[in-house]
Amino acid sequence: QVQFVESGGGLVQPGGSLRLSCAASGSIFGGYAMGWYRQVPGNQRELVATITSGGRTNYADSVKGRFTISRDNAKNTVYLQMNSLKPEDTAVYYCNLYPPRSPANWGRGSQVTVSS
Repeated sequence: QVQFVESGGGLVQPGGSLRLSCAASGSIFGGYAMGWYRQVPGNQRELVATITSGGRTNYADSVKGRFTISRDNAKNTVYLQMNSLKPEDTAVYYCNLYPPRSPANWGRGSQVTVSS
């Protein structure tokens, strides 16, 4: 069972940047597409960005041009570089396989708060 641990969140002013990291346990990481997701309390979890095992990326329209997803298969880690952050980016950010395989794979997430 693969598990994910997200880190790198925090409080940042509008226009600022953060870099999230997601460490995966288990040996299946390199062969699977990965995604970053986010959730605001009371709302459904939404897909933010995806990256295939070969490095092809895709983004939600709301973050296109501001966020960059990347991965290091040797380190079993996926990253999300977030620039030009807006208050509406405030959420708990999660990583998981894309598409997710099991509810048990979700980690605790990393809180990102964009506020002045």
